[in-house]
Amino acid sequence: MPTLGNDYLKSIVSASETPSVSIYQPTNRKHPENLEDPIRFKNLVTKIEESLNRDFAVREVRALMEPLRKLQEDAAFWNHTLEGLVVLASPTRFDVFKLPRTVPELAIVANTFHVKPLLRYVQSADRYQVLAIAEDKLALFEGYRYALDPLALPKVSGAIRTPASSDPRAEVVVGQGIEGYFRMVDQAVTEDISKPAGVPLILAGLSENLTPFRNAAKNPFIVADAISGVDPFALDANALRDRAWAVMEPHYLARLAKLNEDFGLAASREQGTGDLSDAARAAVAGRIGVLLIDADQVQPGTIDPTTGAIRADELCDPKVDDKLDDLAELVIKTGGEVVIVPTDRMPTKTGLAAIYRY
Repeated sequence: MPTLGNDYLKSIVSASETPSVSIYQPTNRKHPENLEDPIRFKNLVTKIEESLNRDFAVREVRALMEPLRKLQEDAAFWNHTLEGLVVLASPTRFDVFKLPRTVPELAIVANTFHVKPLLRYVQSADRYQVLAIAEDKLALFEGYRYALDPLALPKVSGAIRTPASSDPRAEVVVGQGIEGYFRMVDQAVTEDISKPAGVPLILAGLSENLTPFRNAAKNPFIVADAISGVDPFALDANALRDRAWAVMEPHYLARLAKLNEDFGLAASREQGTGDLSDAARAAVAGRIGVLLIDADQVQPGTIDPTTGAIRADELCDPKVDDKLDDLAELVIKTGGEVVIVPTDRMPTKTGLAAIYRY
């Protein structure tokens, strides 16, 4: 399964494959509330099947429906859900993501994927990851301010993990010296986790492990501060999350402050804008390098992806047609960076702040 990040978003925003199936569903972490989740998913899959049957051949429909039905019947999968579920399916793709944030309920068949709810999660400024490291253990997590959840560990050459359990903190057998082992862990995490996600990585561990790991590590996403002075493998999930956010919050606030400063300077030089019409034309031309989007603001309507022309429509569903999200998709397609920012940290009241490349 691919890692959620800018590269993945760019690949699916640019993809055009018919049919493209997009399913978004809010889910529940706890029993008995999560008993409703597979039922709701079944209803969404039924809608997808009805839509496919209207426009596609039986063989095409059957090929797309098979993995959806299999997921629907996977009891183990539904016993370990989070707040949101995303399923993107096509003749060449079947990607499933559990998100720690809720999403609107949607079931869409089109010639492109519907990615707006996924974009809102992936591009949020408060995402981070945690690597807990010891001589004989490692674990990975991803989270934001209010949640921290385990990630699958990458394969590390020269190390053997014990069979996976519900707890991701899997013991390892070191095949080389500790320095060589730390280098291999760093390389695997950098290539398989950090680069695809593109979010800060917080180290967690005792000082006798963190110091040699930092000496061996070359991961550019590692932040200077760490969760230290305590064995992270002895912490419960809530305690680890609280310590992680204590490390992450200053970086998060500093990043938002720098983005605001950069926008103010760019706007003063006419190299940035908070106007949607100007930003839409600039996005089509590939001129936007960084785009800040208000996390809570929705502007119903669409942006023409070839001309930048704006169509406002108060009657359309804002969960599906949002000009700000259309703008973000255009920026991603042209290699720009999109950051979802809380309302009180935005430098404008218009829902966007664009910094031009030139």
